[in-house]
Amino acid sequence: MKTEKTKEAILKALKGEQEIVINKCFGGFGLSKKAIMRYAELKGIKLFPWINDFTKQIYKERAKIDNPEIVLHYATKDVKDEADYKKKGGNNIYWSDGNIKRDDEELVKVVKELGSKANGRHAELVVVKIPSGVEWEISEYDGMETIDEKHRSWG
Repeated sequence: MKTEKTKEAILKALKGEQEIVINKCFGGFGLSKKAIMRYAELKGIKLFPWINDFTKQIYKERAKIDNPEIVLHYATKDVKDEADYKKKGGNNIYWSDGNIKRDDEELVKVVKELGSKANGRHAELVVVKIPSGVEWEISEYDGMETIDEKHRSWG
C-alpha cells in the first residue's frame, strides 16, 4: 500500500499537479458518515460514532447512529454517553473531519471513490487539480469554497 501511495505521488509530481478537496455549494465542507468511516479505515484510525445527550433528548427514538438526519460525534475511544466521553478524555479523544488537510491523499481518494455519497449534509465536494508547487489557501463565502494562490495582503 505504501508503494502504491509513493507511485501515485511521483506520478502527480511528474504531471505537475496537486489535488485538493473543496465544497462547491452554500453550506460548508463536511463528510458523510460513510466517507468519515472510509477515511478512518484508509488512515488506520479506529473511530467510534456517538450521539450526545442533547441530541438524544431532542430526537428521542430517531437518535440512532444510522439515521442520516442526526449529526454524530466521533471519538477515538468507545464511549457510551456524555459522562463516559468526559471520563475517557473529552476533547482529547474527539475527532472531527474539519481537521483533515484538504490535500490529504486519503481524503482525495474517498471523495473520488464515493462521489456524491461522500458529501456531508450541506456539502457538494469536488476534487480540484492545481499546479504542483503552488502555495494555496481555501477561501469561502457562506460555505462555498475556492482555492486561491497565497499572496501578501495589507490593510
